[in-house]
Amino acid sequence: MFIVKVTFNGDPVELEGTPPQVGDQLPKFKLFNADNEKVKMAQLIGKPLVLSIVPDLNTPVCSLQTKKFNQQADHYPDATFVTISNNTIQEQKNWCAAEGVQNLQVLSDEELSFGYATDLYLPTLGNLARAIIITDAEGVITYEEIVSEIKNEPDYLAALDALEKLTSRVDA
Repeated sequence: MFIVKVTFNGDPVELEGTPPQVGDQLPKFKLFNADNEKVKMAQLIGKPLVLSIVPDLNTPVCSLQTKKFNQQADHYPDATFVTISNNTIQEQKNWCAAEGVQNLQVLSDEELSFGYATDLYLPTLGNLARAIIITDAEGVITYEEIVSEIKNEPDYLAALDALEKLTSRVDA
């Protein structure tokens, strides 16, 4: 069994279970968009998918992570970029408006459907773990990083390198 160790400020925190790994099919889940419409996993696949999972958009590292992927989304028109947090829909709308984020979808997992389906929920913190998951067009995971220290940023270059293997990049 694959054990993932995650810390917050150096203190170990437990994941809900064992997250899916490279080669696994992305599990089914539902999220909500800014219009409070249900978005299911099946609606997100069909082309390469970048899932940027953050604990709380209203914190510096989560904000930075989301903005960095927002900047990259234009360069990969053949991919779908999504940020998932368990912030409320209103918190996400306010954050996107304040930060000018509009190149990717920001979806709410306030109900924790995604967190439980992927075992990326941290019950002791009440948030999602920081992670990047990339799937192919069929929803098979081709890249995954669960950031070991929640306060650290993910490896953006490794994630984008993995995405480049699935799609072509357009230089703007």
